[in-house]
Amino acid sequence: MRVVVRTVSELCITVGALICLFVVYVLFWTGVKADDVMGDQIDQLQDQWAKGSVEQPRSTGGAGGAGGATVSPAAPAPYKSGKAFAIMYIPRLGFTWNKPVLEGTSVGTLKKGLGHYARTSQLGEEGNFSVAGHRRTYGDPFKDFPKLRRGDAVVLTDGTTWFTYRIDKGPYKTVPTDVEVIDPVPRKSGYTRSGRYLTLTTCDPEWGHSHRLIVWAHLDSTQPVEDGKPEALRR
Repeated sequence: MRVVVRTVSELCITVGALICLFVVYVLFWTGVKADDVMGDQIDQLQDQWAKGSVEQPRSTGGAGGAGGATVSPAAPAPYKSGKAFAIMYIPRLGFTWNKPVLEGTSVGTLKKGLGHYARTSQLGEEGNFSVAGHRRTYGDPFKDFPKLRRGDAVVLTDGTTWFTYRIDKGPYKTVPTDVEVIDPVPRKSGYTRSGRYLTLTTCDPEWGHSHRLIVWAHLDSTQPVEDGKPEALRR
C-alpha cells in the first residue's frame, strides 16, 4: 500500500512539474521567441527601406485563420503572403510599442507579428485596412487592447509614408462569426459611407477565443517619411 501511495504521489509531482513547465513555456518562452522574431522583422524592413526597397503590392489569394485571433476576410489583397510590409505604432500601448505587419493571418504569420487580412484594402487606400493580432502568447502584441479609446492614434509606415489613423469606436465585443467587422464600410462601426478606414481585431477573453474585440479608425493624416515622425509619435 505504501508503495502505491508513493508511486501515485511521485506521479502527481511529475505531472505537476510538467504542467508548470508548459505554463512557463506558454507565458514566457513563446513571448521571448516572438519578441526576437518581431524585432528581426522590423530590422529587415528598416534595412530594406534604407536601401530604397519598398514592398510592392500584388494580388494574392485568401487569408487563413489563426488561434481564434482572426475573423474571415472580405474584399482584394495586396502584399506577398507571409511577408512584412509595414510597422505599426500605438502610443496608447507605450511609446516603445511597435510591431511588424505581415500579409495574411495564418498561424505561422501571426507568430511573427500582426497580420493583414488578405482581401481587405491596402494601407492608406480607400476601404478598410484590417489587421489581426494575438491577445496572448507569441509576444502578447494586443495584450492591452482594452485600453484603446476613441481619439487614440494608430500610426503605420511602409517606409515612404506615415499614415496616422484615429480611433472612432471600440473596443467593441462581438463573436467570431461576425465577419462584417472588416467589411469596406463596417455596419456596426458607425460609418455610413466609403472612406479610408482601419480595423484592428483580437481575441477575448484574454486567454480564450470565444469572442473578438474590435476597434475602428479613420485615416486622419499622411506625411512623407523624410518630413520626420508624425506628431502622434513625438514625445
